[in-house]
Amino acid sequence: MKLLATALFSVTFGILIGLSFPYLWITKASLPKTLLRSIALSHIYSDTAALTQAIHNPKIWVPSNPQGTERLPPGIIASESDLYLRRLWGNPEEDLKKKPKYLVTFTVGYNQRHNIDACIKKFSDSFTIVLFHYDEKVSEWDDEFEWSKNVIHISVLKQTKWWYAKRFLHPDIIAKYDYIFIWDEDLGVEHFDAEEYVNMVKKHGLEISQPGLDPEKGTTWQITKKREHVEVHKETDEKLEWCSNPPRPPCAAFVEIMAPVFSRDAWRCVWYMIQNDLVHGWGLDFALRRCVEEPAYEKIGIVDSQWIVHQFIPSLGSQGKEENGKSPIEGVRDRCHMEWKMFESRVDNAEKEYFKSLQVQSHSSSTTFQ
Repeated sequence: MKLLATALFSVTFGILIGLSFPYLWITKASLPKTLLRSIALSHIYSDTAALTQAIHNPKIWVPSNPQGTERLPPGIIASESDLYLRRLWGNPEEDLKKKPKYLVTFTVGYNQRHNIDACIKKFSDSFTIVLFHYDEKVSEWDDEFEWSKNVIHISVLKQTKWWYAKRFLHPDIIAKYDYIFIWDEDLGVEHFDAEEYVNMVKKHGLEISQPGLDPEKGTTWQITKKREHVEVHKETDEKLEWCSNPPRPPCAAFVEIMAPVFSRDAWRCVWYMIQNDLVHGWGLDFALRRCVEEPAYEKIGIVDSQWIVHQFIPSLGSQGKEENGKSPIEGVRDRCHMEWKMFESRVDNAEKEYFKSLQVQSHSSSTTFQ
C-alpha cells in the first residue's frame, strides 16, 4: 500500500511540475540566449529537412507536372504561352487591350514587300502577325510600312517556312490561337477576307483548310480549284487510279502547303509530324489527313467563298546555290523532290514498325501520292 501510494503521489507531482515547467523555468530571462538560438535553429533545420524530403520525393508532383519540372509546385508552372506583345512597364494585367484569337505567318523576302503589304491589310487586329525573313532585311520594312512596327519579325538567312514553323511555332507557344495560317508570300488576296474565312471554317467544321485557288491563274491539283456558287468543297474527281473509297489525297482530305490553315488541335499533331531536317514540306500535304479524326475527308476542305491567286513567284528558289552545273532554282527543286521521297519513306516505315511491334499486319495506307 505504501509503495502504491508513493507511486501515485510521484506521478501526480510530476504532472503538476510538467504543467508548471514552461512558466517556472523556460523564460528568456532564465535561459542563455545561445541556448534559445540553438533551439530555434534546430526547429528551422527540422522544417528545412522535411521540405527537402518532400521536394525530392517524385511522387509529389509527377502526376501533374511536365517532365523536368518535378521540383516545382504545380501552381507556378506556365506550360503554355503566346506571341502577344507586352509592355516593359505598368501592370501586366493591363498590357493587352485585346487578345488576338488567330495567328498568321508569312515567309517573306523584301522584294515581295508590296504583295505582303496587300496581304497584311486583309487581316484584322484579331490576328497576331509574324513575318519570317529569309533574306535578313528587316529594318527596311519599318521604314516603308507603318504596320511593320506592330508585327513580329524573325530573321534567319535562307530558310523555308517549315524550318521556321518547327522552331518558332511549337504548339505550347501558340496555344492561345484558335487557328494558325502558315502562308507563302506569292498570294493574291483581292477576293479574300480573313474574318469571313474563319467564319466559313467554323461553320463547316474544318480542322485543316485553305482558300480556293483561281482556276484561271494556274493550279497543280484539281481539288484546290475554286468552285462557283458554293461555300466549301471537300472532294473532287481526279484520274480514276488516284481516287479510292473512302476518298483520299489528292481527291479528298487534301490541301496544298502554300496557304494551309490549321485548327489549334490539328496543328499540335502536324507540328510533331514536321521533320527537323526536311525543310520544304513536300509530301506533308498528303499526310495531313493523319492529324484529324476519321473520316478525314469531312474535316479537311477548300473554302470557295474566300479565294486567292497563286502567283507562282519562285523567289525562294533564288536563295539556292549554283552547283554541279545546276542553277540555284534547279538545285532547290531537286531538294524538294528528294525530301518528298524521304518523308514518304519515313512515315511508311514508322507505320510498319509500329504494327510490327503490335504483331499485326500493317494497314494499306500509303502516305503520299505515287
